[in-house]
Amino acid sequence: MESGMPLSGGQRALIRESWQRVSGSPVQHGLVLFTRLFDLDPDLLPLFQYNYKQFASPQECLSAPEFLDHIRKVMLVIDAAVSHLENLSCLEEYLCNLGKKHQAVGVKVESFSTVGESLLYMLEKCLGAAFSPEVQEAWTELYNAVVKAMQRGWETLPEGD
Repeated sequence: MESGMPLSGGQRALIRESWQRVSGSPVQHGLVLFTRLFDLDPDLLPLFQYNYKQFASPQECLSAPEFLDHIRKVMLVIDAAVSHLENLSCLEEYLCNLGKKHQAVGVKVESFSTVGESLLYMLEKCLGAAFSPEVQEAWTELYNAVVKAMQRGWETLPEGD
């Protein structure tokens, strides 16, 4: 990740403060995020299958134990990004590999904009009035930095780059 971190000190503080209010109930808040994701793009549902079982509905998926584990993992990735706001570059290799894994299961890079929209929706629902335009902007910057690193997992760079 670029060493010139796009987040100001104030933005990092807003992210930490807002995440502290959300991170205590990761599955509950993750369900809000993924419910919104499936509302915005129901075509993403087939990407989530466990033991080759196709879910008939978003509700079936959202209640599956395997999917709840996926939600926990997603929330842990967000938590890691928040924990490393001063030095996101230390997550570069992990996020790049995570991007490769998402590509391997058929996730399209374009879907990450819908995920970002769902993340902001979840934050807004969970934070209420505390979800200010400044908080939204800070989270958007952080999410964009994470997605850029994951997108590098899609790209095969020649040696030396």
